[in-house]
Amino acid sequence: MSAQKPLGKLIAVGGNEDKGTHPNPRKRKKYYLNFFELGILKRIVLESGHTNPRIEVITTASMIPHEVGPIYVSSFGMLNCLNVGVMDIRVPEDTDQPEYLERLAQTDIVMFSGGDQSRLKQMFGDTKFLRLLTERYVNEPNFVIAGTSAGAMAMSHIMIRGGSVPDALMKGAVRMGTGLSLNRHTVIDSHFVKRGRFGRLIEAVSLHPKLIGIGLGEDTGVLITDGNLVETIGSNLVIIIDGHNIQHNNAAAAAKGTALSIENMTLHVLAKGNVYDIQERRFFVDKRTHDEALAARPDSLETQPAT
Repeated sequence: MSAQKPLGKLIAVGGNEDKGTHPNPRKRKKYYLNFFELGILKRIVLESGHTNPRIEVITTASMIPHEVGPIYVSSFGMLNCLNVGVMDIRVPEDTDQPEYLERLAQTDIVMFSGGDQSRLKQMFGDTKFLRLLTERYVNEPNFVIAGTSAGAMAMSHIMIRGGSVPDALMKGAVRMGTGLSLNRHTVIDSHFVKRGRFGRLIEAVSLHPKLIGIGLGEDTGVLITDGNLVETIGSNLVIIIDGHNIQHNNAAAAAKGTALSIENMTLHVLAKGNVYDIQERRFFVDKRTHDEALAARPDSLETQPAT
């Protein structure tokens, strides 16, 4: 990937309670697809710079794509966005079809639905589709890649594949893999506060202490610009976990199932409008405060990190 900072934007959304992506066969199938993200969808549209952008919704991660896709179309329609398509790619062979590549080349916004983040890597890893998506993200201002739940988690290079909340902070409670590598400085978790996923993000960061952990609450997201600046959007909370200053850390050496022991991990809690600078590893109350602080520095022209 190019070393330049990306000109496009990532919007990672924490998701809502059961969207029907993994229905429990023991329970009556009841899917909750009321789109809590409607306010966040407005922000996604705004960041594209278009009043009626071309939007492509990718439902590959979902197990109920034929229900999820139309609801996204309807939700964007409520915002007077009527140029919305759905790509339901089910097998890797379909990923690089000329039709999909042409639609990807023409769209202003790509929106990944929730579901199973591992499916996104399985379907799109090492494809022309992913290369084109990444190229547009790096080189085109206002090109927006958004994702909710699994679609958010798959944005990072090191990706959380899953993990047991009851076994949190015991070695091996989190399962790691690789994602779509749109951002190489973060590892992202979703449904964070509601489902108590602090432990698995802490383990993920302890295993990869040079990454910044981003825990997304529900009805909440982050806008990542320049591959570096994280701004909280939505109504809930974002948790930032920074392992750069860890002293003692047994995560690599501990046997599976044994307790983790970590000293001096840093945690920040971000509400709407707060920002976090990945390069500076600093919290700011808002973007204006961030910009003023960096403009006052003698090295303010220093190159920001790329994806």
